[in-house]
Amino acid sequence: MGVHLTLLGTGTSQGVPVIACDCGVCSSSDARDQRLRSSALFEVDGADAADGPRTFVIDTGPDFRQQMLRAKVKSLDAVLFTHEHKDHVAGLDDVRAFNFRQKRDMDVYATPQVQSALKREFQYVFEANPYPGVPRVQLHDLDAAPLLVSGVEVIPLPVQHFKLPVMGFRIGKVAYITDANRFSPETWDRLEGVEVLVINALRKEKHISHFNLDEALEVIEKVGPKQAYLTHISHLLGRHREVSLDLPRGVALGEDGLKISVP
Repeated sequence: MGVHLTLLGTGTSQGVPVIACDCGVCSSSDARDQRLRSSALFEVDGADAADGPRTFVIDTGPDFRQQMLRAKVKSLDAVLFTHEHKDHVAGLDDVRAFNFRQKRDMDVYATPQVQSALKREFQYVFEANPYPGVPRVQLHDLDAAPLLVSGVEVIPLPVQHFKLPVMGFRIGKVAYITDANRFSPETWDRLEGVEVLVINALRKEKHISHFNLDEALEVIEKVGPKQAYLTHISHLLGRHREVSLDLPRGVALGEDGLKISVP
């Protein structure tokens, strides 16, 4: 099973550059220092090549429309949400384009807590008699149990974002975890054998709800993937070129548009 991951966005909640900031990172001309809000695209090869890949997006942040256009995504099987913060859900309205193209509701997988937030934030989507043209979504319950999404096994990875429960996801030998500063015991177990790990590393200083750089590197060393990428990066981490020089072998800063494939 070939798994292909595209990092649609690798920035923190404000993105990079940050509005009205003149720091060295925000004023950098290096395209790698320009980061949309964190999101990822999984494409999983089907058993029959004629069927095409199964395609899932992790989170629909404020930049979802721009990310779909930039990545030239033509079809989408499902959306999986990590948690309910605005920088991860605000772009849900734009799944309408896939409703129109695919002529079906969008399958959305989220915990009950996230579903409640979606119904609150996008109340017009869930009305009994919705306005014509609103997004059409089909909510599916998500918990810690492994599940099949369009025939593909998805393994949830429960983590904590300070006191907020968040889900990471493993598909095949690829794991994606954002907005975390603590893992549950079962998540450590479920990361065994992962070859590619994407994990958040907000900045160098400690933070109340995110791994900082040193903490993320400790997690990577413990998991032992062949390759790790850092995401959900703020301008406080530093310039891409300079930070990359100090990273250990097998660890790299994620960048928007980066594509990773694992057989």
